[in-house]
Amino acid sequence: MVSDQVNSYISSLIKQRGPLVTEIEQYALEHGVPIMDIVSIEVMLQILSLAEIRKVLEVGTAIGYSAIRVADHLPQCEIVTIERDEERFKKAEENVKRANLDNRISLIFGDALEVGSQVEQYGPFDCLFIDAAKGQYKRFFELYSPLVKQNGLIISDNVLFKGIVANDGKIAKGIRTMVTNLRAYNEMLMINEQYETTFYPIGDGMAISKKK
Repeated sequence: MVSDQVNSYISSLIKQRGPLVTEIEQYALEHGVPIMDIVSIEVMLQILSLAEIRKVLEVGTAIGYSAIRVADHLPQCEIVTIERDEERFKKAEENVKRANLDNRISLIFGDALEVGSQVEQYGPFDCLFIDAAKGQYKRFFELYSPLVKQNGLIISDNVLFKGIVANDGKIAKGIRTMVTNLRAYNEMLMINEQYETTFYPIGDGMAISKKK
């Protein structure tokens, strides 16, 4: 994993975001809402831009931070995003409207494992971005990867979970199942012959898989 010192240095080089995005970042910090760290999202935005992504499915809206960042960075991109927490969903709706992006960001309220038929109506997608319940990544992948176009991307955030996934030592009981599931997910990505996957030790760990 990248050291905190290096991560802080890189973060200091990233240009200031607009007032609304900065406000969302502060809200997330104050309310304990998990959003992508600044270095990871900058890397993702660059990759999406280079791949000329036009339509993204996001599993895990939270308060709309990453969806707004993607829409801001890629003016031609449409985002469909799923969130099951009602309070966060309402905050995301508010943020998306304030950003004047409700014409390109479609929010779906519900458990991502239960709204597949609704999501299908928006597909296919150039990119699937998974950033929700870490213990369910494999199920999200199985449900939504068929909606990803050939040569499309699947981006999975938090796959190293603070480096704990790579730790051979004792894992705390409360996160043992989640870590086991993440390890199984990572191994599945690497042996899946339909995808080419690379892991990046930034933030909480990111996997980028290209569909053959």
